[in-house]
Amino acid sequence: MNSLLSNLPERPVKPRNIGVTMVMDKGIGFRQAEDLVMSAGHLIDYIKLGFGTSLFTHGVEEKVALYKKHGIDVFVGGTLFEAFVYRNQVDNYRAWIEKIGCNAVEISDGSMEMVHELKCNLIRQFSADYIVLSEVGNKEADKHISPSRWVEMTENELNAGSRLVIAEARESGTVGIYKEGGEADTDLIDQLLAKISPDKMMWEAPQKTQQVWFIKKLGHNVNLGNISPAEIIPLETLRTGLRGDTFMTFISL
Repeated sequence: MNSLLSNLPERPVKPRNIGVTMVMDKGIGFRQAEDLVMSAGHLIDYIKLGFGTSLFTHGVEEKVALYKKHGIDVFVGGTLFEAFVYRNQVDNYRAWIEKIGCNAVEISDGSMEMVHELKCNLIRQFSADYIVLSEVGNKEADKHISPSRWVEMTENELNAGSRLVIAEARESGTVGIYKEGGEADTDLIDQLLAKISPDKMMWEAPQKTQQVWFIKKLGHNVNLGNISPAEIIPLETLRTGLRGDTFMTFISL
């Protein structure tokens, strides 16, 4: 686009390790998925089949194959992973994601208590065959993880084999790295950034104000997740200063 409009921030093309975007698919149909990849597949790095929706979506195998054909890594939501772990059915989980064709895994413990060494062992096991994205943070607003513990868990999970560690926010954007009203928990985020490279983090940012906040704080190539299919192209305009919220952020004439 720089040949058409000068002074746009440079965005790496896929496959890329920075500036990645993860989209939340909560059960859209195959034709909607076709429309999505035709219009925005070049902007999507990961697609999460949210929570347990993959179990109830007709033609999920065909949809996963479509996404992968367009260079998108696909995984099912961490809540589904936890549901299998809680029932001691990890082998069944592996059989399910293999059946539907996922090439990535989200390993989380936001809905259940899990010994952290067990979580790291699962990361090690799955990273032998899959891209692993692990998630730190609790889905309940009243369950607090101290910043120092958050840093420690993130470092351990990266060392165990996670490609990226996802900072929990849920699809609502009101827990984890955000306060109840959706505002960023700046103290927690700053303490994470003091120890962890931002290129190793994926920040869940379902709300536009949260996307703007992270783009202004960490730049246009920040890794962002839990983006709705309808917001993937608008997010790219935020990343490149072609929307009012970031219009003046990257211009250097």
